Amino acid sequence: MPMTINEYQKLAMTTLNPNLDKKDVLINGVMGLCGESGEAIDIVKKHLAQGHELDREHLIKELGDVAWYLAETATALDVTLEEVFSQNIEKLKKRYPEGFQVEKSVGREE
Repeated sequence: MPMTINEYQKLAMTTLNPNLDKKDVLINGVMGLCGESGEAIDIVKKHLAQGHELDREHLIKELGDVAWYLAETATALDVTLEEVFSQNIEKLKKRYPEGFQVEKSVGREE
């Protein structure tokens, strides 16, 4: 049976540093998101700009690290990943009710 996103969040947070207070969890989460996203783009940069083969396995591992820090940040906000994902889908449905369109992307209001 596949793991749900909330199961992932619960399991991932068993490895959260218990000595961090909520503020430090939030700070660590958003800093970790930035750092791991940077590592992911570096892998793609090497592939696109430096002639390396795409290191797919390494990129998958970095995406897992991004997921961990996303779970940490959501936990600091007392929200489940399911809620984060659901709110994002609702926002996208409103922005692109018929699916992505360049015109709607370029001319959209925030």
